[in-house]
Amino acid sequence: MQRSFSRKSSTSRRRAFTLIEVMIAIAIVVALIALVGINVLGNRDSANINTTKIQMSNIENALTEFEVAFNRLPSEDEGLEALWSLEAVQVETEEDEAKWRRFLTKPVPNDLWGNPWGYRPESEYGLRYDLWSNGPDGEEGTDDDITNWTAEDEAGGGLGAPTAP
Repeated sequence: MQRSFSRKSSTSRRRAFTLIEVMIAIAIVVALIALVGINVLGNRDSANINTTKIQMSNIENALTEFEVAFNRLPSEDEGLEALWSLEAVQVETEEDEAKWRRFLTKPVPNDLWGNPWGYRPESEYGLRYDLWSNGPDGEEGTDDDITNWTAEDEAGGGLGAPTAP
């Protein structure tokens, strides 16, 4: 007599995942991706704001160097372009032309969001000049604007504000 052996043991049997188990696993993965994505995007916005503040500081330093060289700030017509382009500077004498150099090594006509920098050589807040970025939303006068003046300056109580006689 021949004996037949059945090879159906619990260890060799393959068990498939149920649809519910697969859906739960996908939901967990999606939730993790969403959490990581939110944190990464939040950090990117913060990094762009900090980078814009650094760029603004570089522009302020270049404006100071321009002011030392020419004994004036770039006019509104010259704008910030005077910091990297001689063609933008209204040169009156050959001596002025000889004084000019690139005050910024790379042109930065726009902030990180592609909006032009705001520059006003005659400050509305009692500072030497006004310099600003319209921030991520690209609209002037909103809470996300990045400026060289403070809320106190806007209200007339900051250090840069003119004093009343």
